Amino acid sequence: MNMASDEKRLPARKSSRSEVDAFLEKVASTPALKKPGERGRLIFAMDATASRQPTWDRAAHIQGEMFTETATLGGLEIQLAYYRGFGEFQAGPWLTQARDLNRLMTSVFCLAGETQIGKVLQHAVNETKDKKVDALVFVGDCVEEDVDRLGAIAGELGILGVPAFMFHEGEDPIAEFAFRQVAKLTGGACCRFDANSAHVLKELLAAVAVFAAGGRRALENLAQKKGGDVLRIAHQLKR
Repeated sequence: MNMASDEKRLPARKSSRSEVDAFLEKVASTPALKKPGERGRLIFAMDATASRQPTWDRAAHIQGEMFTETATLGGLEIQLAYYRGFGEFQAGPWLTQARDLNRLMTSVFCLAGETQIGKVLQHAVNETKDKKVDALVFVGDCVEEDVDRLGAIAGELGILGVPAFMFHEGEDPIAEFAFRQVAKLTGGACCRFDANSAHVLKELLAAVAVFAAGGRRALENLAQKKGGDVLRIAHQLKR
């Protein structure tokens, strides 16, 4: 076993509270345009290459929070998308129940391969041209593609009004740069999280889901109910 190689894949430090705060503040300030009575529509995309299995398992365990937090806002439709192996990209059906998404996620296993973030972004473009998508969430740890090409597709996604919320696990500087560019071009946000911070990922997923379903006001209401870090974000917005 190559211990040096394994250590390189491990995040060196945890996300700072200020990074998470800034991410949630960006989510809250992003406009969401949705007709009353419609479900929010969110594409939940993940890197499913070999190194991602632990995070995939954690995300499968906590994904129900997205449905729980949006139930009173008219509900949420989530489509799971992922890439793995040699050029494999998959997008599932639109789901409205946590148990269905969990069943789908637990049936997937990760396979070694290169990143295919461009396919994720292009899929979001194609989906929203068919029916408006309110937000794209992407969870990954590296980028092995041409950043300019990703930027071109991200720009198209931005024109369509679909913000991409990029969750960056670890500290790879190339990935961080690319993720931030995609977020900026789409009008979304980028936030880094630690491999062991399941509660942070849970909080971020819930916040974006609430945004997708109900916009900024709904997120502020969530802050009043949950308190803690989310409440402090709401206070920052008021200032």
